[in-house]
Amino acid sequence: MLAEISPKLVMELRQRTGVGMMDCKKALAETNGDIEQAIEALRKRGAAKAASKAGRQALEGLVESYIHPGGRIGVLVELNCETDFVARTDDFQALVRGIAMHIAAMSPLAVKRDDLPADLVATERAIHEDMVRAEGKPEAIVPKIVDGKLNKWFSEVVLLDQPYVKDDKKTVGELLQEAIAKMGENIQVRRFAKFRLGQD
Repeated sequence: MLAEISPKLVMELRQRTGVGMMDCKKALAETNGDIEQAIEALRKRGAAKAASKAGRQALEGLVESYIHPGGRIGVLVELNCETDFVARTDDFQALVRGIAMHIAAMSPLAVKRDDLPADLVATERAIHEDMVRAEGKPEAIVPKIVDGKLNKWFSEVVLLDQPYVKDDKKTVGELLQEAIAKMGENIQVRRFAKFRLGQD
């Protein structure tokens, strides 16, 4: 099966994912040359690699600024990795710039769910519970419906859960997982700040 995978197909998968040639060839062989399934297989491997690196310290990296054209919106974001070597690569610099632009466009409230104030999450949950009960849903399914609505809210306000502005088929969290798999280091968004002219 490996012999049937054309170099052109391998190159196309590499261009679409940024993963190494041998990994692309292997993923295509495993999926009988189906490029979409190969992308999914590489994503799963990337998630596994990211999970294995999650405990490693990431104290290097970059602070990036982005000023939206017109000068009314600005963002500062700190993206960390394990080594200065990776922080200086074009891929890492492009990643931190992309995340800064995303924050300017999507205005997340926090990096991850745990960073949201507990009272804000509790208020949001209570609002959805009241709305679902007002619709007359059976009490037994109210918690499940509310969890679904909360997850949708998280995808709107939590950076890692938001669909990435440059490719909404993946979340910012998935974008980071792909970068971890590609660069071989733990990568984390440490913090960000968004400034809008005339607003606190």
